[in-house]
Amino acid sequence: MQTWFQKMLYGLLIFFTALFIVSCFFIRAEYIYAVYADNPLLEQQQWLIFLPLILILAALAFVLYRLCLKLEAYRPRTIIPLVLLGSFVIQLAIIFIFPRQPTDDSQTVLGLAMSMLYNGDYSTFQSGGYLHMFPFNYSIVLYLEALLAIFPDNYIVIKLFNILFMLLTTCMIYLIYKQLNPQRPSRDYGVLVFAATFIPALFMNNLIYNDVVGTSLLISGFYFALRFMREQRIKYIVFAAILLALGNYLRGIGVIFLIAIVITLLLRLRSIGWKKLLLSFVILGALFNVPSWTQNAWLQASGKVSGSVTANSAPVYMWLNMGINLQRFGFWDNMESYMIYQREADYQKAESAELYKQSIEQKLSEATPQQLAEMYYKKLIWTWTEGTYQLERYGIGTDGTAQDGLRMRGIMGSYSYTNPITELFAGNSPYRLGVLWIAYTVSFLMYVFMLIRLITSFRAKRYEEVSLVLVILGFIGFYLLWEIKSRYVFPVYPLLIVLSYMGFRDVYEWLLHRKGWSFLAVKQSTKRGEQ
Repeated sequence: MQTWFQKMLYGLLIFFTALFIVSCFFIRAEYIYAVYADNPLLEQQQWLIFLPLILILAALAFVLYRLCLKLEAYRPRTIIPLVLLGSFVIQLAIIFIFPRQPTDDSQTVLGLAMSMLYNGDYSTFQSGGYLHMFPFNYSIVLYLEALLAIFPDNYIVIKLFNILFMLLTTCMIYLIYKQLNPQRPSRDYGVLVFAATFIPALFMNNLIYNDVVGTSLLISGFYFALRFMREQRIKYIVFAAILLALGNYLRGIGVIFLIAIVITLLLRLRSIGWKKLLLSFVILGALFNVPSWTQNAWLQASGKVSGSVTANSAPVYMWLNMGINLQRFGFWDNMESYMIYQREADYQKAESAELYKQSIEQKLSEATPQQLAEMYYKKLIWTWTEGTYQLERYGIGTDGTAQDGLRMRGIMGSYSYTNPITELFAGNSPYRLGVLWIAYTVSFLMYVFMLIRLITSFRAKRYEEVSLVLVILGFIGFYLLWEIKSRYVFPVYPLLIVLSYMGFRDVYEWLLHRKGWSFLAVKQSTKRGEQ
């Protein structure tokens, strides 16, 4: 039964990954705010650009992997800090070269943090306020308020903390990889280098919001859960529970990680034992909602609010309603769903929930099965193959103007200052498009090598990566129903890196033993550094 269940999970992810790859042969998912504004695009694939990039980047990957093998002679205490330092320097350069200012939600939460800190203004929790509608975003407001209270009031400080959390994520990617490959004598610095130079991650630090911090905490919690499964020491599940709770508090998709961990623990029942299994469930369940409960209790006890902050917040049906849209296949619906809550229901949760249910029922009844199938296909393909996590808008940024007469400066944002490089990246310049094409093609290659790893594991009945498979499938299922942005699946990128690197490693080692590929071998130094 257990083996059958794991085979089914691997089979599902193999299907979705193959679907992403095949779709990329015909369709390119795009998001270029500077050119097309806030619209998801699915266009015909441009093979004259795509195919050469595949060949060039694949060849470059083999060269870099071979170079990383030469680092095997050096100790981790030397290589790991150097790689992280190099990544830090690159990310620091990016936030100064592209000094993107906060926009839309990030601008709002930062403004609220400043109002609360300097003016003691909590009116945003009242009817019509931002946190009345979205109380879950008080977590990022509180985080920003803490940084503003301790450090100088400057965007750079917040972005520096983003960089530090991103470096923590990089470390966690390496450690998760090592947890899944405990018997390998190789140090596999290649996965660390890949994680440290992953283009969307390098640019995402320009976004002052909960994505970077939430991803770091969730991935760290996931790592400690894996370590508990391997070493069965209770302190690791405590660490995992705390980090998952904090990560979920900042980025409310932690329940996907929690469910994946619980299912994986059940699959490891024989090795863990009933007592530790039940204790781990109690610890995970008891701590998961503590941050939210503590927040609500403090707000009410201090008189900031008079009742529960979620009493009249926007219901989950609002995002489910946004997720059903034939024209924009689940992408932001230009305030249509917001208006139901704000105008028709007058900020009342129960009343708006009923209106959303009616809207969802109407959409489903009016659409044909073929239209719904096409919408969900587009939704799936755009979300998972866009490949850049919308780094063009949230990482590179713009100068505050758009083509075709569109002027949405408050939403689009601008730079604190311009320089020759920001001018080179203006609009649809080849430099901006070039970065997006590279990130897109790297994402495609990651799916290719991930598919190879999944298939080889499936055929060999090797299911060590089942926890990663569960998380990815959880995200796929969730965002089939929810409103979409490719940025929303950013927390999964560390797991995609781990699986794709394992697949690439399998291909490299397979080629190494084929006739005519002996040049791939790297002579190892006999003076290997201490572990």
